[in-house]
Amino acid sequence: MKHHEDKVKTYTQLLWELDHRLRVKENFDIIRRDLFVQDTCLSFYCVDGYVKDEVLEKMMEFMLKADLRSMRQSGSLQDISNQLISYVEADIQSDVAQMVTAVLSGTILLVIEGFQSAILIDARTYPTRGMQEPEDDRVLRGSRDGFVETLVFNTALIRRRIRDPRLHMEYTSVGDLSKTDLVLCYMEEKVDMDMLVRIRDIIRSIHVDALTMAQESLAEALVSGKWYSPFPKVRYTERPDTAVSNILEGKIILIIDNSPSVLILPTYFFDFVQEAQDYYLPPITGSYLRCIRIAVFFATLFITPVWFYLVKNPDLTPEWLRFAMIEDNGNLPFIVQLLLLEFGIDALKLASLNTPSSLNSSFSIIGALILGDFAVEAGWFAPEIILYMAFVALANFTQPSYELGYAVKFTRVMLLILTAWMPRYGFWFGIALLCLILYNGKTVSKQSYLYPLIPFNWSDFKMIFKRKKLHNLPPSTRSK
Repeated sequence: MKHHEDKVKTYTQLLWELDHRLRVKENFDIIRRDLFVQDTCLSFYCVDGYVKDEVLEKMMEFMLKADLRSMRQSGSLQDISNQLISYVEADIQSDVAQMVTAVLSGTILLVIEGFQSAILIDARTYPTRGMQEPEDDRVLRGSRDGFVETLVFNTALIRRRIRDPRLHMEYTSVGDLSKTDLVLCYMEEKVDMDMLVRIRDIIRSIHVDALTMAQESLAEALVSGKWYSPFPKVRYTERPDTAVSNILEGKIILIIDNSPSVLILPTYFFDFVQEAQDYYLPPITGSYLRCIRIAVFFATLFITPVWFYLVKNPDLTPEWLRFAMIEDNGNLPFIVQLLLLEFGIDALKLASLNTPSSLNSSFSIIGALILGDFAVEAGWFAPEIILYMAFVALANFTQPSYELGYAVKFTRVMLLILTAWMPRYGFWFGIALLCLILYNGKTVSKQSYLYPLIPFNWSDFKMIFKRKKLHNLPPSTRSK
């Protein structure tokens, strides 16, 4: 009799501690539901919104009909779980802190009188949106699905494409308060193990309250880049097919809960010239588009600085470019016009983000008219500068990386300012500084940011410009 009272006391203490830690009385969305089955008390803990009412009702209905008395007398809590819980994922947990974290993550907690441990039942259903194609990375052909904010859905999209047991999904969490779920996804025998161990160690050493900005917060913790280098050291994608192709190349994908963007590690500078669109078209077409993208990238970076340098040094301007030269006789100096347009384009982007979708078209037309024809007639800007900056603004959309677009902008502004400061040598000094920044860049694996250029690897370097063709491997070389 005394032994039974001790168990009742343990059960009561466990409920009290769970109620206290979960603030059941203060939080309306944290639910505790008690049942009394054959002289045995059962208590369910869950978060309203993570668990469907029908699921919980079916579970309770089954338990009310079960022979719980004989189960308690004949077995352990694990045996009861095996006989009573019909869900795929069920686990025994004795640590109260882990119980609380599991409940707040959406898991159902079942506490049974007479046991010091509890059963965790993973029957959660996260609220989610449709898996539509990402807006900033579309393709003419190919899959139309995209990652969403739910972790398990994203891992399933990758598993659907790689049906191999060597695909690893390692779970961990970051954040003392948020306990944000992370998954390291990689392919065994293809991944660089030293890099994998390094990334694991970095993630374990992260001590923050929460990843408030999801993937960006994690990227800042993973890659300790120099503050003066604007070039991104992490590549993001919302496309499962892009993520899978990088996994098969030996890279690591970091999937973060609550974010539709996954991180691709390591990331090199030349990785940004590739797009999923290249692989959904024939090799010659994909290679052509890649070369166009590279050419437009360099044009975006250099068109206004080179033009401004030639205007400042007319004696260096070749004859075939004389038609592009104009005199600085406007109301504003050229450098002021160029910088105003650089900042004005960003201001229009910010305004467009906050504009209702129904007014976006009207806003774009009005903005183009004001910055175009009216600005020229008012004497603010030269028509040639409007033309060059319009090309720059449109050319930025040829590659989907938002971070790389701003890295190019900051570099372009630096070249313009140095050229205005030192008309003869400022441009070349800026080019040297740009090369130095890129040369000193390191990836998360501590490799050169400019690989395969530095160190030079011809077989990988030619793939920057050429879309690789899929070859049918002989049976002796296929993966087992």
